[in-house]
Order: sequence, then structure tokens, then C-alpha cells
Amino acid sequence: MNWKTLMWALLALLALLASAGVLLFVAPGAVLNLAASIGSHRLAEGQAYGPLPRHRYDLYRPAGAAPAEGWPLVVFFYGGAWNRGERADYRFVGEALARRGVMAMVADYRLHPEVKYPDFLTDCAQALAFGFAQAPRWGADAQRVFVMGHSAGAYNAAMLALDARWLGPTGRKPGELAGWIGLSGPYDFLPIKTPEVQAVFHHPDVPRDSQPIRHVVGASVPALLIVGNADQRVNPLRNSVGLAHALRDAGAPVRLRQYPRLTHEAVLGALAGPLQRLAPVLDEVVEFVAAPGVPRTVAAAWPPAVAVDAQFER
Repeated sequence: MNWKTLMWALLALLALLASAGVLLFVAPGAVLNLAASIGSHRLAEGQAYGPLPRHRYDLYRPAGAAPAEGWPLVVFFYGGAWNRGERADYRFVGEALARRGVMAMVADYRLHPEVKYPDFLTDCAQALAFGFAQAPRWGADAQRVFVMGHSAGAYNAAMLALDARWLGPTGRKPGELAGWIGLSGPYDFLPIKTPEVQAVFHHPDVPRDSQPIRHVVGASVPALLIVGNADQRVNPLRNSVGLAHALRDAGAPVRLRQYPRLTHEAVLGALAGPLQRLAPVLDEVVEFVAAPGVPRTVAAAWPPAVAVDAQFER
């Protein structure tokens, strides 16, 4: 066994243990970042999309010259119950996408207790609008801009794609998105039972329109929802499966992908090199971004596709 093979084996083991919560003293993102292939992308770090300290992003450009039409652009928001998170911990996400020819913008946003709902959504909307505006200068295709998130970040992505209140003040509309991608997201979580999340959403006076599932009527932005059936943090049946059914019933284009053995964290971890064998999450995302029916000019004609495991059928 040569040193590279040994390194990857060790990284795979560390990443798997970290994603499963075994290595509690190691941040899983830090472990997964060790496997990021620095040579596969060009990175611009700590750039500003707004005036506040948390208004910062890292940009991951695919290596080589941009195609004539530009790269697709994915704006990614991480999770952390709206209480924690740093863009630097998600280098493996940006690298994985850039390695497959997708430009990625990984953005910070303000967190609780500095802010509460909906202030973090205004930050995310500002970041997404900035991505739209800068896409041509970056070599990206402004017609193929996607918003993506994991866990709380998936909630943020859903709200930007489904509820026009957030992008509206930036001069943008959800219909300008080519699609949105939610990994292990909470979309229908009232009543809130987790104390740290209760504080974020003004418990007990939680606005009912804070739930993405309440904004499916009139939705037209194509959605890709990916979830692990072994998720113990966010109920996959109520949230991802429930939202997929609601979107389908409302006539919105949606794909649902479920993986029987993946946990909440492993869905995101499967984007990283050592864990990509767990499930084809990266392949699903790249295929969705590249799908010919996704561009907004023909999004309405893109047929819904909901693949639901038998145990979650209604």
C-alpha cells in the first residue's frame, strides 16, 4: 500500500467516524476538508457580499477556462440550527462541486443570538442576489444559478426559492433561480421542541408562515430534495417526503431522493471524497444542475419526479 492509498484510507475512516458523531473532539467538517483536492479548483476566500462581518463568502471556481456559456453557479448555505457554523468548515462542499465543473459560493450569514428569524434570511437573500449579479464577472451562467443548503441551510434555501418576500427587496425573484437543492432540511417543524431553535423563532409566538411547506402554492422553481431515512435530527417523513408530496400536488417540479442508511450528517458528508461511496449524493446534485429541463426558460415543462421508498408512501 503506497502512502496516498494509506492517507485516503485513514481519511475515510476519520471522516466516517466524524460524520457518525464518534469523534466528538474533531469537527467533522475539518476532517472532511483534509480530503479536499486543492488542485481541482481556484479559491477566493473571505470576500464580502455585504457590509457586516458575517457577510462573507468563499468562491470555488472549477479549474481551467470557463465554458462559453459559463459554469453553473450553486450558492450554498450550511446548517447548525441557526446558532453556529463557519464557511471554512465546508470547503469540502465547494471543492466537490468545483471538481465536477460547478462553481460554488459558500456563504456565511448572521446567527442566533446576534439575530433571530427572519434576519438570517435577509442575509441569505443578499448573498444569493450578489451571486446573481456577479455571475457573469466570475465566468458563471446567470441563467443557471441554484441555491442549496444542508439542514438549517436547506431551510434557508427553501425559503428563498418558495417565498418571494426575501429575494424581493434585493430586486430578484425566486423564478430567476434555475433550481434549489435541500439536503436533510426542516420544512415543516411546528411546534418547535428544541430549545435552541425555539429561541431563534420567537417561541411561543412562532410565525406560522415561517414554514417552507406553507409556501408551495404557486411554486415553480425545480427542487431536488435529498434525505437519509436514518436521520434522527430532522424527521425525513414529515419534512423532505412531506414537502415533496406538497410540491408535487401543487404542480411544482420536484425530485425526491432517499437513502435508507444515511444519517442527518452523512447526507452532507457523502459529498466529500472519502464518503462518496456511501451514496451518490454528489452525482444527484451535479445531474440536477446539468439537467436540460432545469433552466428557468423551460422549468414549467420539466416533469415532476418523486421517487419515494415504500415505507414512506402515504
